[in-house]
Amino acid sequence: MSADAKELPKISFRQVRKEFAVRADGGSARHFVALDDITLDVAAGGFLTLVGPSGCGKSTLLDLLGGLTIPTGGTILLDGRPISGPGRDRGIVFQQYALYPWRTAVQNIEFGLEIAGVGARERREKALHYLDLVGLSAFADRFPQELSGGMKQRVAIARSLAYEPQVLLMDEPFAALDAQTREQLQTELLRIWRRTGTTILFITHGIDEAIVLGQRVAVMTARPGRIRQVFDIPAALHSETGDVRSLPLFGEVRYDIWSLLREEVARTQAARPARPPQSSPELAHVQS
Repeated sequence: MSADAKELPKISFRQVRKEFAVRADGGSARHFVALDDITLDVAAGGFLTLVGPSGCGKSTLLDLLGGLTIPTGGTILLDGRPISGPGRDRGIVFQQYALYPWRTAVQNIEFGLEIAGVGARERREKALHYLDLVGLSAFADRFPQELSGGMKQRVAIARSLAYEPQVLLMDEPFAALDAQTREQLQTELLRIWRRTGTTILFITHGIDEAIVLGQRVAVMTARPGRIRQVFDIPAALHSETGDVRSLPLFGEVRYDIWSLLREEVARTQAARPARPPQSSPELAHVQS
């Protein structure tokens, strides 16, 4: 492999723009700009977290990368090739588990492999392997209603990993979980990432979560969403032992990201009618 090939980013956003046509009160349609001039690279095997004010286009960016919608302008490349639609090279994990209630945990993981035509024996072996990877081997025959919220999300992650995507897209997958379960799954996700080498893009409203998980944290601006700054997270904050949140360095990095994000939240609020600060969901996200 040539040096150039080795340096090729896994994912490249090049001046990506996304507009939507909206119509209000029966009037003429106008263009709503969700994203503008997104330029960003993600290395193969990298873990990038995205934070930004509510409504800045984070989920839209993930939809574009997943091929669920197409950009109005610019280009998104995967291994140097333009993305033209959904593909098995990209797995998606949403906040909602979306498990089939009539299928057991292992059968839910098998579903994508079944659709892809993988034989019964091979797909069962793969499903059991990834169930073990997320620590749920003992719950293979449980139905979703018999699993906790954290367990359901582990099954959803295993299902996305089972067909071995090159890129895993995660849209606030832990947001609905309690704090203890969320931290546990953060640790599990890092372990899985280190073991599989999958490239991960992870959307979150939690600054702490962004720092704990991401090798890099991209802060997006208020709408229209742009990449304001990308922070490289020091390796010392990715220790596999101990609580990195207690380190002084963690507080310093958190403050830098929080300060930038607070400015963007203020811009969002300035564009809206005045409301009491305590009623602002964006401010709550920044403080989280």
